Amino acid sequence: MCVDKDTSDCPLSVSVSSEEIQTLSGAIPPGEAPSSRAEKFRALYRLRPHIAAGVLSFGYVVNYMDRYTVAGVLADVQRHFGVSDSKSGLLPTVFICSFMVATPIFGFLGDRFNRKFILSCGIFFWSAVTLSSSFITKPNFWMFLISRGLVGFGEASYSTIAPTIIADLFTKDTRTCMLSFFYFAIPLGSGLGYILGSSMTQASGDWHWALRVTPAMGFAAGSLIMLLVPEPKRGAADLHQVQLRASTSWSKDMKAVIKIPSFVFSTLASASVSFATGVLGVWIPLYLFRAEVVQKNIEPCTVEPCSGKDSLIFGAITCVTGFLGLIVGVAATRWYRTKSSRADPLVCAFGMLSSSIFISLIFVFARFNIVGAYMCIFIGEILLFLNWAITADILMYVVIPTRRSTAVALQSFTSHLLGDAGSPYLIGVISDVIRQSKPDLDLWEFLSLGYALMLCPFIIVLGGTFFLATAHYIVHDRNRAHQQVEEMKLVSVKV
Repeated sequence: MCVDKDTSDCPLSVSVSSEEIQTLSGAIPPGEAPSSRAEKFRALYRLRPHIAAGVLSFGYVVNYMDRYTVAGVLADVQRHFGVSDSKSGLLPTVFICSFMVATPIFGFLGDRFNRKFILSCGIFFWSAVTLSSSFITKPNFWMFLISRGLVGFGEASYSTIAPTIIADLFTKDTRTCMLSFFYFAIPLGSGLGYILGSSMTQASGDWHWALRVTPAMGFAAGSLIMLLVPEPKRGAADLHQVQLRASTSWSKDMKAVIKIPSFVFSTLASASVSFATGVLGVWIPLYLFRAEVVQKNIEPCTVEPCSGKDSLIFGAITCVTGFLGLIVGVAATRWYRTKSSRADPLVCAFGMLSSSIFISLIFVFARFNIVGAYMCIFIGEILLFLNWAITADILMYVVIPTRRSTAVALQSFTSHLLGDAGSPYLIGVISDVIRQSKPDLDLWEFLSLGYALMLCPFIIVLGGTFFLATAHYIVHDRNRAHQQVEEMKLVSVKV
């Protein structure tokens, strides 16, 4: 399905100039359909892809809300289970390890079977697991870890498959806009997760209640996907009336994808982003909480619930910066595309390299000026969030339609493997090692985590370098993918 002004080449389109109206169930001669009915059908059908994109984006918001609700109440989790920074860092690590193991599985399924059915089943699964985990008692931290791993498995289906449905509903600049709208769910859902976690904990006096809201939203999202999201033909937006399914083996698809240089370098850059966002998302609210304790603005957490002010503020900042970052990123690439054919990776590189400066300044200001630290977070996150939708769009136009789910799965797997699968745990371990020399001092508890977090700016600079390498290959790889699509059109017409 595609959304263009000229719909004559679109599959399942409504013909404006022909003598009959094409519908999902067949053709209706003009004499049998009132013009008003036809106009209503045209209007509704034109909106259907946008409605589907909205529903998919809502589901992605809920996925990220659930993922970061635990981060929003991390101080309470530490207090409740009596665990250190390193053990707390295992929560996102177990989640991401399960997530990345599942992504190739869902990538294989997404290229071959009904995608919206897979999405709905994944949402229903993790919603049930999250709800069950809210009843785990204090001595069973290991059960809580396992539940987060199961949630990661369920959520893997969404980030792997949902973007490919949107890619098959839209083309060119419209696709970029819709993918930007979809990927805005990452900062929005993350921010709302912090807000939900801290506000529900404060309202109920028990952090477990924070895990009982997103499951209800998840069941609603899964039902809406089944009802309102179509199952578009694979490559419909690129190949019009041709129905494509994977005709090559999974191993051959993987070999073809990893031979695309711009895909490889953009994936490594994405891993750097994943490393940084994984660390900042888990530890920054707790780091700022400890900064407030050092500055004597709040008391140390000795009784549940702990103060959730910093999680609320960080969540609100993440929502706003995510929106601004995506808007600025899309606007910058649209403007720069008129000047350079390498605009997309160059904009991403600029965002990454600039962001590293402000992320570094967070640790300078946090000791004595919490407002200054929040300002650096605000600017740094805007620059860091420039690349999310652009990176996804790069993948969509350098990989042919029948291999996109596999490519998305491989990129997701690699990004998490080299990024946030181990980064939160690594930071927790470094913090614990540094803090062992003076374990009972609030100041040293704050400083040890800050020293560990200083690894992030260096990883962000490395990501910017990978985007520069992507810019070197992007034109060749894009033209090659376009040529392959044209060849597939000719083969399909002959058949």
